Amino acid sequence: MRRRSNPEAATINLTPMIDVVFLLVIFFMVGSKFDNSESRLQVNVPGVGDMRSMARLPDERIVEINAAGTLSLDGEIVTPDQLTQTLRSQHDAYPALKVAVRGDGASSFAQVAEVLQMVRNAGVEQMGIATKRR
Repeated sequence: MRRRSNPEAATINLTPMIDVVFLLVIFFMVGSKFDNSESRLQVNVPGVGDMRSMARLPDERIVEINAAGTLSLDGEIVTPDQLTQTLRSQHDAYPALKVAVRGDGASSFAQVAEVLQMVRNAGVEQMGIATKRR
């Protein structure tokens, strides 16, 4: 038998692999959460060493307080009375409501404690203080 003198080089079709890579990129882009988009106030949240991620669920609200004492609820600036009234109506509509309080690192604990008391006065029982990882 005679061998061919010019054999064709074997090639690998990369198209399916490129399709899978693009699908993975699109999946992770759509599935990722952008945490900085939820805040309109400039809040410098203090960090702690070990902290579980606080994913935002539909039944969760975020209250922020900056160093000047300005309050915001889910990114909208509110007064203390508006905060209590809004949280009370949301708690009446959804009793399992959870509230996370994000206090600026430069704000005093007394300010954060006042906000926690406002949340408690609204009837919310499940609340916490949000921090960031170091």
